[in-house]
Amino acid sequence: MTDARLRHGRLSLALSFFVQGVTFALLVTRIPAIQDRYGISDALLPAFLAAVPVLAGVGSVVTEKLVARVRPGVVLRWAQPVVLLALLGAGAGGEVWQLGIALAAFGLSVGALDASMNMLGVSLQRAYGRSIMLGFHAAYSLGGIAGASLAWAGAHWDLSLLVSYLPVVAVLLPAALIGSRWYAGASRTDTDQSTVAASRPVAFGLLLPLCLVMAFAYIGDSTVSNWSAKYLQDVLGSSEELATVPYNAYMVTTLIGRAVGDLGVRRFGPVAVVRCGSLLAGAGFAVVALASGAWMGILGFTMLGLGLCVIVPQTFAAAGRLFPAASDTAVARLNIFNYVGFLIGSPLVGALGDVWSYRGAMLVPMVMVLVTLVYARSFGTEQDRYGGGHERPRTVDVG
Repeated sequence: MTDARLRHGRLSLALSFFVQGVTFALLVTRIPAIQDRYGISDALLPAFLAAVPVLAGVGSVVTEKLVARVRPGVVLRWAQPVVLLALLGAGAGGEVWQLGIALAAFGLSVGALDASMNMLGVSLQRAYGRSIMLGFHAAYSLGGIAGASLAWAGAHWDLSLLVSYLPVVAVLLPAALIGSRWYAGASRTDTDQSTVAASRPVAFGLLLPLCLVMAFAYIGDSTVSNWSAKYLQDVLGSSEELATVPYNAYMVTTLIGRAVGDLGVRRFGPVAVVRCGSLLAGAGFAVVALASGAWMGILGFTMLGLGLCVIVPQTFAAAGRLFPAASDTAVARLNIFNYVGFLIGSPLVGALGDVWSYRGAMLVPMVMVLVTLVYARSFGTEQDRYGGGHERPRTVDVG
């Protein structure tokens, strides 16, 4: 595969990650507006929200079957437009059943999208021969910041959901379709003999440590996204305006950490980077739990962004190394635990906060994130464990 094709494939996949970050942020940050538009009660809203990750898990399972027949790039090329159109449908409808259809389409297609994007990322990283996975997730974080900013503008100027969503979809949909022409990855015939010899079926027992790490990372992430504002305001006594700062700081530091994270992996290796990220995230939760004031709490959430940001991309990359000849299957199965963590995290912290205390509740995701240290060796690149040919000397780096 030529260097030019690799570079084009890298840019086009980064664009897809960016588009997905924008799309997802536009949905989740306008949930109150969606609730008002459709007249959904507080009792019914959790059922709608829980349906999305459940269906996304189904979409990831279906994608595992699809990529046995077609390449991940084909799945991604058609899943991304469906996600964008489902977002538009959520903003255009007027009846609850219409929202249900839109969210069902969003959930199923976003599962296929997440799985196929990360399959391509792992494959392209193998073709590059060096760590580039964090850069793709940095593009996602940048899209999330852009999407949240667009959502803020829509809310600030009291725009309807349709008016907020339509221009974004009109720009991103053709951009994603055009960019999909250059999707690229390691050819299925490119695997060398040493990698074939090291290949193995995707046994759940071998994948389980990475599945747990993925779930724990998303429990930590959902804790920040769902509870940081409430924690700052109700526990640390901040103003409503100041309570919006932690999540913004978390998003910015996530972007920064992922933007430079690949350099750290190339210099120190994935095990060291994941260990440092886990320790920093655990310390962040400890600072939040022990904070005496709002600014100390903001410091803790900022540390969480820098710590958690490296774990998920490296978990996908590790699955690709662990099963070099079956990385698509491994990524699809691992991706399900993204949604498991998302489903568990917010209700878990809320329940513990109600029956115990929110300070104490922050210690639970702290312990879960620190468990990653136990499984850090699963992120290694030793040839006797993962097969040769994945990490090549820097002298062959491209792009």
